Parts: sequence; structure tokens; C-alpha cells
Amino acid sequence: MHKDERDLLDVLKYELQFLEKGGYGRSPREPWRPQFIFEDSPTCMNYECKDCKDPCTECVLIHLVPPDQRGQEIPCRHIPLNETGETLDSLYRYADNRDIADSVRAYLRDTIERIEAERANPPSPIEQEPAEPLVGGGLQQNLHPKCANPACADAFHWLAGGKFFRFRPSEAELSSDHPTAAPELGGHHVRHYWLCERCASRFTLVYTPDTGVVLKALWNELPVAESQEALPAA
Repeated sequence: MHKDERDLLDVLKYELQFLEKGGYGRSPREPWRPQFIFEDSPTCMNYECKDCKDPCTECVLIHLVPPDQRGQEIPCRHIPLNETGETLDSLYRYADNRDIADSVRAYLRDTIERIEAERANPPSPIEQEPAEPLVGGGLQQNLHPKCANPACADAFHWLAGGKFFRFRPSEAELSSDHPTAAPELGGHHVRHYWLCERCASRFTLVYTPDTGVVLKALWNELPVAESQEALPAA
């Protein structure tokens, strides 16, 4: 098994070119069946691989699939193509080939334009760390578990993607939380944290003895304070 290291923008551009050149016409090798978008394209990481297929979760297109649909047998059929939420899976049920091609073509053009705009205008670099570290909230610390980013209100869900973290607190922390139980919990007590998919793309969690678990920017992007303001209100 290998991870798909291709650039998403290049894959989408090639897919658009393949579609516009009529690449999904009847196959001379399999004229009895229709051609499926993405699946029967050279952009598919398993194109013409019959005995050595890698799981679709390793494909670069998986980033376009909603987290709750990534476990589907063919995830790329569940990429939302427009604001109404139509997907290839739904279009295959009632639309004709021309309508399907038009929907995918519009989606590819819009997505390519959006990615190019994002890359042409990257966020300004960080000049310094925030004065006050943001302390992450553990799953067990909330009545209603949520993202560890205190500025994010996304509720925890097993199928919502994101990233899990586990940290073992110091004995001093355990003593302050459980004065009578600390000796028993000792080195076996682990706290779990979760960053939603959006926050996990910007931050990670690190443990510091002085502060505990804190939020850290993944790379030199927006200052943490500005990133918080970018999150949608609960």
C-alpha cells in the first residue's frame, strides 16, 4: 500500500482535460458498460490496476469527500458537486450522461479556481507566538465533548474525521484533579483530546509541564488569534 502523493490541483486539471476531450466515451475494451467518472479515468490511483489496488482512502481525492462518507465502497462518488449536495452517486440514479458531465465540469472548474486563488494569496506569516497559550480541552473535561480548540464549538463525533491525541498528565496535575486517587491513577491515567478536521489542518496539540496541553500552529500561517476569528460562530 502506498499513499497518493500527487498534487490535488494537478489531478483536478487533468480530470477536467480528460472530461472535455471525451475521455468517458464507450471503452473499446468494455463497450457493454458505461464509464464512471473518476473511476475510469487515468486520474484514479488504481487505474488499470486489477491485482494491486490500494484503498481509496489513500487517494488524493479523498480530501474532497465529506468525513462521514469516506468509508463508502467508492468514496469519490460521494463528493458534493454543488450547493444542493448532488453527488455522482445521486446523479447516476436519475440524470443522463450529458447532465452528469455538465455538473462535474462545473464542479471541477470552480474547485480549480478556488484552489488556485487560495494558493495565490497565502496567509501572512506568523511573526511571534501568541502572548497567552490556548489550553486545549480534553474530551473527558466537557459534559458535551467537543473540539479541543477552545475557540471552536464543533461537537465530537467518531465519524467526523479530525485527529485524536492522548497525553499522560504529571503527578502534580493528577493530585490537583484527584487528591485522593492520584496514587492509584499514577502513570496509567491518560487524557484524550480531539481536534475537528478544520482545526487539525491548522493546529496540533503539545504538552508543556507548566501549562498542560496547549494549541500550537502547524506551520507559519495566521496568528492563532486571527485563526480563531476565522472560525464560524457556534
